[in-house]
Amino acid sequence: MPTARRSRTSKVRASPVRGYHHGDLRQALVTAGLALIEAEGAEALSVREVARRAGVSSAAPFRHFPSRIALMTAIAEEAMRRFHREFVEALEKAPTDDPLARFRAIGIAYLRWAFRNPTHFQVLSDRTLFDFEGATELRRQDQEIRLAMEEAVKAAIAKDRLRSDDVRLLHLTGRGLVYGLARMQVDGHMPRWGVAEHEAQAMAEKALDLLAAGLAKPA
Repeated sequence: MPTARRSRTSKVRASPVRGYHHGDLRQALVTAGLALIEAEGAEALSVREVARRAGVSSAAPFRHFPSRIALMTAIAEEAMRRFHREFVEALEKAPTDDPLARFRAIGIAYLRWAFRNPTHFQVLSDRTLFDFEGATELRRQDQEIRLAMEEAVKAAIAKDRLRSDDVRLLHLTGRGLVYGLARMQVDGHMPRWGVAEHEAQAMAEKALDLLAAGLAKPA
């Protein structure tokens, strides 16, 4: 899988973290690491460079992050926390008795998270960058989201709302669409398809609605 790249759609580079003085050093290092990836790409990340940007000694981070992979894993965990928060908020607003609305809500949450957090999306989407198996909470949250999607699909099938009863295929189709749209946005492909920056998110959401309409049986 290719190394994560910084978004070509962003015009503003992330500023280095100002000198760390007190408080949560671990979070300061994660923030500095994210800023470095956003500015220079994942390949530029090193624990020593992150320490410099955070304003601490080169030895200070190793108590929290003994390796580059450990630091990158913490950044991926932060990315998943943000996505999970978006997911929870979306499902809380979706009607409990409408499985297609819940399926759509999960897809919209993914798109909005990716569009707002392109660097987090790039890190989380490339599992060669971090220790997925060692990130227990990240894997738990990922599984929770996957199960919510599957439950929505199964509930829609049980209500005879979908053209297909293949849960894996439906799950894969939905995931593939939102991932592809997010990847197009983060990699700067939207303008090539006539989609301006200010309308990209709305167009992506319309594409998801079009898919949902195609999967649903006529009323």
